[in-house]
Amino acid sequence: MSDDIWTRDEIESPCINICMIHSDAKICVGCARTADEITIWSRLSPEARRAIMEDLPARAADMPGRRGGRAGRMKLRDV
Repeated sequence: MSDDIWTRDEIESPCINICMIHSDAKICVGCARTADEITIWSRLSPEARRAIMEDLPARAADMPGRRGGRAGRMKLRDV
């Protein structure tokens, strides 16, 4: 029996299971896709997925930094 029937020739999802839409940037903090892109990902052509994947690093770099969490609390303590 061959495993070839389970092999898919399409680009994988950039999801890293950190799924939360940034309130200002309107993109996922984990993968940098928009909510619309996440919703339609499985229906996109490989070319459309590839185009989005090429844009993700720039989006992630432009995302505003975190304001809260432990690092934010520590800064307040140091003031």
